[in-house]
Amino acid sequence: MSEDSVFGPATISAGDPRYESMLCGTNHRFAGKPAYVRVVATAQQVVAAVGEAVAAGARVQVRSGGHGFEDFTSADVDALIDMSEMTSVGYDADMRAFAIEPGATLRHVYRVLYKGWGVTIPAGEGAEVGFGGHVTGGGYGPLSRRFGAVVDYLYAVEVVVVDADGTARLLVATREADDPNRDLWWAHTGGGGGTFGVVTKFWVRAPGTPSDDPAELLPKAPTSWRQGFAMWPWPSLSDEASVRLIRNFGAWFEANSAPDSPYAAMTGFLHGSHRDAHGLMVGAAVDDDVPDAQALVDGFFAAVSEGVGVDPVFLAQQVKPWLYVSTYPGWGDPGSQDARRIKIKAAMHREGFDERQIAAIRAHLDQPDPVHTQVILIGYGGKVNAADPADCATPHRDSVFKATYLAAWADPADDERTIGGLRSLYADIYADTGGVPGVDGRTDGSYINYPDADLADPEQNTSGVPWQTLYFKDNYPRLQEVKRRYDPRDVFRHRLSVRLPD
Repeated sequence: MSEDSVFGPATISAGDPRYESMLCGTNHRFAGKPAYVRVVATAQQVVAAVGEAVAAGARVQVRSGGHGFEDFTSADVDALIDMSEMTSVGYDADMRAFAIEPGATLRHVYRVLYKGWGVTIPAGEGAEVGFGGHVTGGGYGPLSRRFGAVVDYLYAVEVVVVDADGTARLLVATREADDPNRDLWWAHTGGGGGTFGVVTKFWVRAPGTPSDDPAELLPKAPTSWRQGFAMWPWPSLSDEASVRLIRNFGAWFEANSAPDSPYAAMTGFLHGSHRDAHGLMVGAAVDDDVPDAQALVDGFFAAVSEGVGVDPVFLAQQVKPWLYVSTYPGWGDPGSQDARRIKIKAAMHREGFDERQIAAIRAHLDQPDPVHTQVILIGYGGKVNAADPADCATPHRDSVFKATYLAAWADPADDERTIGGLRSLYADIYADTGGVPGVDGRTDGSYINYPDADLADPEQNTSGVPWQTLYFKDNYPRLQEVKRRYDPRDVFRHRLSVRLPD
């Protein structure tokens, strides 16, 4: 939305009929009670909103798409700045990059980039996720194995920061080597949202591209998307068969996740649900324009199925237009309209699970009293692993898949039991490394865009490895220095934000 927009800012306080509708995002576990919500539409409105809040001593939080998995925008907040009306996507010739505002959903970003120029970015599957939070946490998606992480395409950010004297001001930071604010750009390539300032605009383009033609500054979008699915219901799977299936999945990604692998163009997933639901589903997807796309998918399923001894009940391939798939409502979105109480845990895996870990997964999903838990393994690696871990704040550059442990439910009365079940599953899987995914072996810590405050709880994390290391590894001290320089008052903070250095 342009600076001459007629919208806003809108201030919505308690007593306003709109107020209750503004209190929570996708995750209904968390609904704050801010003194007011400020809905903004321009960068200058954000500068004014932040400056006003700081001058009043009000605690500031920022929300773009509202897909947070923890209480970062609801706990201890006085002024909630809502960025959801900042949705502009377009080409900026002066920056030679695409300008995207933080409230634009991924659906909107995909649609505009494709319709305008036939290009895309390797971002996520959640069509309603806001661009702001997705990028700042180091987003990834189905095209990341082929093209890299979305932050690998971040050229610049426009950020409202607060100086030591409380002055709010607007800065632009780029990845150019001589930019005095380059470290601020770097911090937004995976340092997490809500920790350095308020991003009001992102610019994206592929690094090292000399062209002035916008159609050549980002990856070409697929024309169509080939997907395949196979299902093994729990009753058909013995313990030995399920172990073999999950081991095969991990082994395939171990063997096929180098940046130059012919399979780097393809992604895949494994989804495990409770025995009263579906069972084990495996999926694969690839740009159908890739040479031998069908053969790649067929080879993946053959490798995953090898030695399982049980044929899948359902095996199908389908080819759909790219825009249909990437913007489909609910694509990659957990829960449903009613089941919107969500807890998530994650791990970055360099290797597949061992037999003890698979037994733990099977035991939890096979228990007689279901707790709505899902285990989702999602392909990673490929071109993501071509980058140096220090090039961006996102440090996980030798993993081959992400493990995601998710629960989505509706009734607040089920909170304790459901979260307890998910915690127990996670602790059992990673029992050998203190109940969390370690950073020096089979796993490589966790992913800040799937934030889990349990990692900062010594009762849940008995590894002795601090949460900062699990999320940011060796990049954390540099992130702290960026925090010191650009947010010396610690205005922007939450339970897993970067801390000021001692």
